[in-house]
Amino acid sequence: MSQNKPVTQVAPDELTFDVILVGGGMVGAATAIGLAEQGLKVAVVESFVPKAYEPEQPLDVRVSAISVASEMLLDRLGAMDMLLQMRNVPYLGLETWELEGCITQFHCSQIGVSHLGHIVENRLIQLALWQRMAQLDGITLYCPDKVAAFARDSDSVSVHLQSNIKLTAKLLVGADGANSQVRQWTGIGTTGWDYAQSAMLINIKTAQGQQDVTWQQFTPKGPRSLLPLPGNNASLVWYDDANRIKQLMQLNNKQLAEQIRVHFPARLDADFTVESKGSFGLTRRHAQRYYRQNVVILGDAAHTINPLAGQGVNLGFKDVEALLAVIKEALTQQEAWWSKAVLARYQDRRYRDNQLMMTTMDVFYAGFSNDILPLKLLRNGALKLANINSPIKQTVLKYAMGLN
Repeated sequence: MSQNKPVTQVAPDELTFDVILVGGGMVGAATAIGLAEQGLKVAVVESFVPKAYEPEQPLDVRVSAISVASEMLLDRLGAMDMLLQMRNVPYLGLETWELEGCITQFHCSQIGVSHLGHIVENRLIQLALWQRMAQLDGITLYCPDKVAAFARDSDSVSVHLQSNIKLTAKLLVGADGANSQVRQWTGIGTTGWDYAQSAMLINIKTAQGQQDVTWQQFTPKGPRSLLPLPGNNASLVWYDDANRIKQLMQLNNKQLAEQIRVHFPARLDADFTVESKGSFGLTRRHAQRYYRQNVVILGDAAHTINPLAGQGVNLGFKDVEALLAVIKEALTQQEAWWSKAVLARYQDRRYRDNQLMMTTMDVFYAGFSNDILPLKLLRNGALKLANINSPIKQTVLKYAMGLN
């Protein structure tokens, strides 16, 4: 098997599993691996095979800043070494400001570590996990395929696929994104709102060599951010009114570059070209609960967060870690690992933490999304104060790394 190409496994005649997992993205694939490593028999249903990796391919616009905690999970699942063989950038620092002279700077040296995380294309994270899935006999992959219908039996769940295959298992896991079929079928409601803003992702080629600090400047219209990418490349994130982002998406690359030079901070070297772009709306959604009988949801199926601090996939990986932990404990205690009591323990470990992170990002975002002078002076004073190297700053940095 080529190391950089996923393999679609052929379904066996036996269609009864321990777990059916809908969604083979980053969070779903990580969950499948962890469950299979615990000896469970897992079926994974996914609509699309991720495109195989070639070093000369253009960089994707969808990237994630995976934290050290997420790296540790990927390493335990056997995927991190594969991921590091593909394109990636370790980042060493984080910097945030609104007014010049009022900047908060975090650096890995402040807590004696080599880096704060890696910035990696989402597709490559998924590919590394799929390569690991292909090594495990306990995982059967149904791809490309989709769910046609769900059904509940006395103490199991059945999934009917569009390929006319029926799967049955004790536990159904929904890792199928913000518009989760699994969540909707179980009747789990959500709370949330649209932010009436969008984010534009722009890959640029710069005159600078590879950078190692990700930075973000706040404006009343929304942040302007840079994430380093491999070589002379970077990812810009432009938050703004949804109509404004729609207008920017209609510009050609040269016109867009001129707009970036006008609206991004002077810190961005003007010598760059736009390579590719994409956009998405900003939405906050939180499921009212994470489980029903024989069903559990995680990742974007359970929560979508303002991408301000890039914590979306890291929260999803924390969900994975918590679910794997409670199921392992139940297996060790010879408990019914698919029961509501076990799934409730997963929810207890994750719901409040996710809620806290979502609320914190909302408060931070709202606090900087205005031009009221007293608030502006207060928040910039707070940023300047936060830059003082102290135990509090070190605690915040460890939390950003997922270590607290």
